[in-house]
Amino acid sequence: MRYEGSIYRPPSEADALIVQATIGCSWNHCTYCDMYRDKTFRVRALGQVLDDLDAAARADAGIEKVFVADGDALVLPMDHWLPILDRARTLFPRLRRVSSYAMARNVLGKTDEELRTLRERGLSLLYVGPESGDDVTLKRIAKGDDFEAHVEAAHRAHAAGIELSVIALLGIAMDRSAEHAEGTAKLVTEMDPEYFSALTVTLVPGTPLATLAERGRFAVPPKNELLGELRTMVLLARPSDALFRTNHASNYLPLGGRLPRDRERIVQLIDAAIAGRIPLRSERSRGL
Repeated sequence: MRYEGSIYRPPSEADALIVQATIGCSWNHCTYCDMYRDKTFRVRALGQVLDDLDAAARADAGIEKVFVADGDALVLPMDHWLPILDRARTLFPRLRRVSSYAMARNVLGKTDEELRTLRERGLSLLYVGPESGDDVTLKRIAKGDDFEAHVEAAHRAHAAGIELSVIALLGIAMDRSAEHAEGTAKLVTEMDPEYFSALTVTLVPGTPLATLAERGRFAVPPKNELLGELRTMVLLARPSDALFRTNHASNYLPLGGRLPRDRERIVQLIDAAIAGRIPLRSERSRGL
């Protein structure tokens, strides 16, 4: 396999074949993120992507999951997506999931028919990171899409049969912590994802957020405030049936369960952590 620059994937794609179909992120303005700042966005040559799939199949035809990278690969045009999906399905008879990162605007940039076709040809899961459901916070962090855009994108993806994994970012809102937590819970309810996870904001050198922190205009909240945001999100979010995780390395408190089924147990664990009865992950054990 051939990769350009650093490669990122969700924790749940640790056992997936990662195929780099785009280089970088087509948006690349989010203030907290440095994942693709060293890359100029472009669509990778289709022939190279298909060659990589062929090479992977020669090494292991038993691959069951494919993650299409980089940052928002759903932006790929259909004349790239369809050959990639068709080749993957042909090469890997045990293939059960193809996924990618996506922004709300990527979903909205496809027609309903295109989304249905992508699902029919094998794209089954999109990872969408609104980070917050508070429009003021979304504007501050230059997310590029607002509350309503994320809701519309979720409804259209679901109508096409595509599952969603929604990601929230604890600690990103500064003086709007309550609005951020409550708005995110509302957004999760409206997007109704199959998977919901929370990460904790990390100051990465060179990002606009780190520059704001150096100027005294941003600070990562205390641990109990982060946990308080998480508690509000879990308590108020009403997805139909979502697998919930905080197992990302950035978090102080790894949790898991299903919402709404395990809401009471998860809230009790968060309360115990706030009260100091459950140890938190040490700083040296945390990371990106």
